[in-house]
Amino acid sequence: MVLFYIYIYFFRPSCKVFFAKDPLKIVRAQGQYMFDETGEKYLDCINNVAHVGHSHPYVTKAATKQMELLNTNSRFLHDNLVQYAQRLTATLPEKLSVCYFVNSGSEANDLALRLARQYHGHQDVITLENAYHGHVTSLIDISPYKFNQLGKDSKKEFVHVAPSPDIYRGKYREDHPDPASAYAEEVKKIIEETQKNGRKIAAFIAESMQSCGGQVIPPVGYFQKVAEYVHAAGGLFIADEVQVGFGRVGKHFWAFQLQGEDFVPDIVTMGKPIGNGHPMSCVVTTREIAEKFGASGLEYFNTFGGNPVSCAIGLAVLEVIEKEDLQGNATRVGSYLLELLAEQKKKHPLVGDIRGVGLFVGVDLVKDQQKRTPATAEALHLIYKLKEQKILLSADGPYRNILKFKPPMCFTMEDAKFVVEKIDVLLTEMEEATGMKTGNDASTNIQHKIKANEGSPQPESASESTSHLNGAACRQENGFYPEKHSVPSTIRT
Repeated sequence: MVLFYIYIYFFRPSCKVFFAKDPLKIVRAQGQYMFDETGEKYLDCINNVAHVGHSHPYVTKAATKQMELLNTNSRFLHDNLVQYAQRLTATLPEKLSVCYFVNSGSEANDLALRLARQYHGHQDVITLENAYHGHVTSLIDISPYKFNQLGKDSKKEFVHVAPSPDIYRGKYREDHPDPASAYAEEVKKIIEETQKNGRKIAAFIAESMQSCGGQVIPPVGYFQKVAEYVHAAGGLFIADEVQVGFGRVGKHFWAFQLQGEDFVPDIVTMGKPIGNGHPMSCVVTTREIAEKFGASGLEYFNTFGGNPVSCAIGLAVLEVIEKEDLQGNATRVGSYLLELLAEQKKKHPLVGDIRGVGLFVGVDLVKDQQKRTPATAEALHLIYKLKEQKILLSADGPYRNILKFKPPMCFTMEDAKFVVEKIDVLLTEMEEATGMKTGNDASTNIQHKIKANEGSPQPESASESTSHLNGAACRQENGFYPEKHSVPSTIRT
């Protein structure tokens, strides 16, 4: 623990670690496994950064080989840059043909905003409820997941928040005849109100599937209708693929393609999995938008974006995805995982909803299936218990009640079965401890009984839970608490 206290001294309170009451010191990783300083092996169910697997030998070899030859900025010509741009754009619709290479998802989304605002000179941005797009100032401004923590007056006048297209918890649910159109109409209303006030929309930005928002998969047709309204207002559609791109959904290379072939965003941002842990990212847009950006007279240059080493790594990642059929693996293993979890939903009253595509899956835990009351304390209890079983899983969403699967793409059916079996046992133990065996009779008391058994304070309601739960950065989720937060005593190891 000495190292942990040194860490606190140098980095707290601004930085947090996973499992702060019992932090892990990870010293190496391979494939879908991470190893701590004692040699204990943990199954990694959350690390979408190590997209093709931790320490993949083909990727590390490509990086080492290029680093031994040259690494410099992109003001010099280099084959890697051209080859990578060609390979990357080949995965996208034809009109998305111009690349800007940068270094992080935040940097990519920041540049995307600049492109959109330059296009017609508009400034306003429509974002989604619970959205998170990055940590720089321009992105905190358009991330309700973050700016809501600063108080009711924290939203800037140029930012407009549309309802999350969540058909389980949102305004329009699974019983609505056309939730895609209903949610899109909410965006149209925002545009009309904005125009009445003399303001102009520069962009609508959304993750192709919301991650921090709670594994939300927009209903098919939603993006098409939103794009129609946004384009009519002179704005652009930005698809944030930082969390969910590069084949994670299995059936498609990009998550926005789940909406159908008739939808193509104006700008796509990507990061995280693009470099398998190496800091790189990209913005891809149309030639028309790029030319408008260039016409501003303000030169764009990025010292490290598109350097030869980064491009060599990016090429290697694309090659591994193809050679090892990781998209196919995401489809097969993801479908199997969803089947296993669906059985848990039938069995356990704590499981309210199962949703996902490929290896992007959410389990919505509830205290009452009819009211859909978020089971926040139960979710946090579960992930700490899983850690004791050497499984790393996260809880996310606006109430931190959603178990979130986004493992390396080499995750196997055996891994899926192993994790779900452990979850099954833990859910059974929790339900037996509270008398919550069938239905929802005892579900409303489960949180109180856990508190009584464990002797540590927990939030009494979802609304009280949110204030401290949303404080942790989504893109480094999860299982951590602010230093003063009490973790149930039976979860400590």
